Amino acid sequence: MAQPEAWLRGPIVGVDSVLMPAAHALVQASEDLGHAASDLTVDELWVRPGSAASVGFHLRHIAGSTDRLLTYARGERLSEAQRQALALEKEPGDPPADAATLVREAQAAIQGALEAIRGTSRETLFAPRSVGRAALPTNVFGLLCHVAEHTQRHTGQLITTAKIVRGLGLR
Repeated sequence: MAQPEAWLRGPIVGVDSVLMPAAHALVQASEDLGHAASDLTVDELWVRPGSAASVGFHLRHIAGSTDRLLTYARGERLSEAQRQALALEKEPGDPPADAATLVREAQAAIQGALEAIRGTSRETLFAPRSVGRAALPTNVFGLLCHVAEHTQRHTGQLITTAKIVRGLGLR
């Protein structure tokens, strides 16, 4: 029997109840992206049906954007390496990255976000933070919630694109 969605499985150990919805969303995304993408071939990972973003991009972007958003949540600025990685998220690489590698990287980033959530005290949730070169204002709470929302959004797109790609018969 399939287990219920993450939010229906009860509290996650070590997560403050205020951040529980974000943690549940991240757990669900990690499971969903693994199911949706793990068996794709390299060709399937990087095809762009109808010019849509590839599954490979979504996996790389989940990992990269999570890292960047957590950097901002810590009150830090992006490094040059993070900016360079952002510029390469759409590229398959040479040799092209495979599903196991990309899924593992995305899930590791999600685990890092869950650890960040566990390590965030309620007292620091509304500490001011800024995002990007324009230093757009937000706070720790907004960034942690956005990590979850953004990850969910790209996981949904990944799932749909993976279904379309499987229908193309590239195998």
